[in-house]
Amino acid sequence: MLLPRRSFVFGSLALAGCARVPASPEAPRAPITLEDAFVGRSRGAGVFRVTLTGSERRFRADLDGRLEGDRLTVVEDFFYDDGEENTLTWVFDRSPDVDGERRWTGVRDDTVGVAQVRELGTEIRLSYVADFESEGEVTRLGFEDLIYFGKDGRVINDAIVTRWGIPVGTVRFELVRAG
Repeated sequence: MLLPRRSFVFGSLALAGCARVPASPEAPRAPITLEDAFVGRSRGAGVFRVTLTGSERRFRADLDGRLEGDRLTVVEDFFYDDGEENTLTWVFDRSPDVDGERRWTGVRDDTVGVAQVRELGTEIRLSYVADFESEGEVTRLGFEDLIYFGKDGRVINDAIVTRWGIPVGTVRFELVRAG
């Protein structure tokens, strides 16, 4: 029993050294704001990858975002390849700028506490904790999202997913404006 326990400890330590926030892309990018990314209708596709096992869960999503004053509401309709469907709604409220950064706070149906959003010119950083439900079970996960415009104008959302502070997966989600 000693070897498996050691393997678990060393494996956990190795995972702890993995990135906990997505790295910024090196290519030049266009400026982006939360409104640029999410106001209006858009459609996208994404994949959640579990780092340790390499397993994937693919999804499509339709988003509809409305800005009213300092409040942005984004309704997300998700359609998973395994047939599961769900709808989640983000409500973001603009906060006072801090050190030249535009900031927002947000909540979604599944968030635990409040999400923090920072607009940093050519990228948006979104940090939150959510209770992720799948196949009747709930798992609490941390998300560190990086949102930016790709070369072709797509909105790209890369995320590192953690559990108990340890990176366990990644998400890549790409959106285009719906006609």
